[in-house]
Amino acid sequence: MYDIAVIGAGIVGACTVYELSRLDLAVCLIEKENDAAAGATKANSALVHAGFDPEEGTLMARLNVEGCSMFEELSKEAGFPFKRNGALVLAFSDDDKKTIGMLYDRGIANGVKGLRVIDSQELKRLEPNVGSQAAGALLAPSAGIVGPWEMCMALLGKAADRGVSLRFRNKVTGIRKTSDFFEIEINGGESRVQAKRIVNAAGIHADEIMEMAGEKEFTILPRKGQYYVLDKSQGKLVSHTLFQCPSDKGKGVMVTPTVHGNLLVGPDSGMAEDKEDRATSREGLLIVKESALRSVGSIDFRDTIRNYAGLRAYSDRKDFIIEEAGSVKGLVNLAGIKSPGLTAAPAIAREAVRLLEATGMHMAPRQMETDPEVRVKFGEMSDEEKQSVIKGNPAYGRVICRCEGITEGEVIESLGGPLGAVSLDGVKRRVRPGSGRCQGGFCGPKVLEIISRELKIEPWEVQLDLDGSHVLEGEQDDVL
Repeated sequence: MYDIAVIGAGIVGACTVYELSRLDLAVCLIEKENDAAAGATKANSALVHAGFDPEEGTLMARLNVEGCSMFEELSKEAGFPFKRNGALVLAFSDDDKKTIGMLYDRGIANGVKGLRVIDSQELKRLEPNVGSQAAGALLAPSAGIVGPWEMCMALLGKAADRGVSLRFRNKVTGIRKTSDFFEIEINGGESRVQAKRIVNAAGIHADEIMEMAGEKEFTILPRKGQYYVLDKSQGKLVSHTLFQCPSDKGKGVMVTPTVHGNLLVGPDSGMAEDKEDRATSREGLLIVKESALRSVGSIDFRDTIRNYAGLRAYSDRKDFIIEEAGSVKGLVNLAGIKSPGLTAAPAIAREAVRLLEATGMHMAPRQMETDPEVRVKFGEMSDEEKQSVIKGNPAYGRVICRCEGITEGEVIESLGGPLGAVSLDGVKRRVRPGSGRCQGGFCGPKVLEIISRELKIEPWEVQLDLDGSHVLEGEQDDVL
């Protein structure tokens, strides 16, 4: 029997179990896929928003600003990449200038610090490559960039170290409420999990989880956004995150550096065909490209190394849904977490703990003799430290990924522990082989070989990402 079962291993679920791991509770995380960060967390804008965009008085506004302020401490505590690079909302017309004036007023009302409206001369000093038609901007120095899947993995790793049970390939197929606890059916009755409380952080499937437990209290309406990832040769074109003025469809197409030195451009915005629709389209990507060139005309899209699409969990309500369910007590919904959900996630987690306590759950601090320190990543070590590691384990001296400088030792390390990778993309999300210019053209076969060897599975059983995405096809003799 668990005290709390959290459903969904995206960034909201990860932040929630991380907060709960500080407390003397039996907690499990239930995820239908074979890995964490398998949905919106692996396909988004990777931004920490300042908080000037959400309407004053909403949960989105309050939790955006609170969450934004938590990232320095959290990134050091858990060990994930974060940089406060600042954001600029560009004005190209008189109407745009009115819009950034409105955003400034809204940001001040929301409690955003350091906001300024700047003219074209200061804008050009800050961003020499900005489009020539830009006539000014709103500057938000508190905005930042983050590695979202690395953040998710880091938080879950720490939570697991503190005793949280991570249950992957556990699809929730039914929920029954008794007088004292919930019985959660897994994989059509293959197993069951009992928990006194449930936190529903199931992203685009949160409405389905709610309906299993009680009534249909909201509907998730997935909205799709498409992106370009460009090579690091384009990464220094801008230092801030550049937005265009927002519309009712979103914050507009952005141009931003990433924490790893690439350039990220996107997204467009449109309703998804269904909850599995992550296909990119020529038309959508063309819209993104043309819009981005208005912000930075010198982007060379020939240096694109990847396109992707992600789904945002819009709902039939205007605000985040963060509440105990009305139709079933003891279930806390964290749903409709669209942008700025990544930014707000640490604050949403604290809100979830407060709501759980309000249901009568006793919240006492966990007594921990030691909390494992964040391990320094091999790539961030000094040359002397690297040589010492290689002396103890020669696998760290064998480079597997030339683009990112990733070694065999790092790949092997990513496969171990309760949060070990089980696929090529799972390794990529943890230690980045395949993230560079060749996108795994050189290192992919080597990583596949290591996964096969270390997990003791056949090469044709190794998957690209989620279950069913096998890399090799054909008969056994063909593979060998």
